[in-house]
Amino acid sequence: MPNHDDEVVIAPAPAPPAGEVVAPYLHARANDFLRALRLHTESNGTDMSGMEEATRALRAAARRISATLHTFRPLLDGAWADGLRAELAWLSGTLAQEQACTSRLVRLMDALSRLTGADEPRTVPPPRAAGGTAGTAGAAGGGGEALRLGAAKAGALLERQLTLARTRAHSAALQALGSARFHAVADAVALLASEVPLGPAATSRDPEVLAAPAEVVERRLLEAVRALPMAPAVGGEHQDGPWHQTRLLLRLHRYAQEVRSAPAPELYEAGAALDRHRDAAEAAAAAGTAARTPRIAPATAYALGVLHADQRHEVEAARHAFHRAWVRTAVTTR
Repeated sequence: MPNHDDEVVIAPAPAPPAGEVVAPYLHARANDFLRALRLHTESNGTDMSGMEEATRALRAAARRISATLHTFRPLLDGAWADGLRAELAWLSGTLAQEQACTSRLVRLMDALSRLTGADEPRTVPPPRAAGGTAGTAGAAGGGGEALRLGAAKAGALLERQLTLARTRAHSAALQALGSARFHAVADAVALLASEVPLGPAATSRDPEVLAAPAEVVERRLLEAVRALPMAPAVGGEHQDGPWHQTRLLLRLHRYAQEVRSAPAPELYEAGAALDRHRDAAEAAAAAGTAARTPRIAPATAYALGVLHADQRHEVEAARHAFHRAWVRTAVTTR
């Protein structure tokens, strides 16, 4: 008779092969891509909101596939992963330009309205002439009056410049989506929806084989955050680069976590802050470029200068928001 005092020891189930963790994620993202492509095709240029939503979904799926191919390349066929990742980066970058121009224009028009609005008055310094004395617009009514005088023409100039850029980006996106290059990418993603070219390491059941590539990305992110420049963002455009790089690394880290588990909510908050940082920095650059347009009126240039400074303050606010979220992320994941 069995001894009921004996303990029954159940051995833990062996870890699945690393490839069986990465492959389903890639299958799912490839299906997301194909679904978005179908919606984009069905909109047929008549449903603009549907096209924009489908384009965003296409880009989101392309980014996740590309990031997974980058992070978990040691588990995949390296040459295949590199080739598809490069093509997805081309596609995502091309599709991003039109939306970026639209968002930048909306952001700058909203900021101009806020800066000149009577319900939310801002303290605006009077414009200065080249010799350091107040200019004629400032003498007419101070900085606020000068801003109102120049805001309309500044807005019109920005609209012309950014609408032209958006039109060119739209044409480039349509050309890309109709190209043989894009159809080759779509075919490759369709194959990925059913088959992932794995490498020899994908058969390993050692958990470290799956964890190590994600840890490399996390280590690069931590190093980038520690090295972020802390000088004031106003006037510090030359220091934006490390922040943009940190944004890309954070996204890689978050996508790597998606493959294995659900990312911490604080990572999304930190990522949103870096997205705002990027948007404000690019809007400030657009205002600065417009301010350098030859032969514009002093009041117009002044309004664009105030707009540039306002967006650099938004850059500063986004940096503080990122650090607040990052501290909570470190505490949560410790």
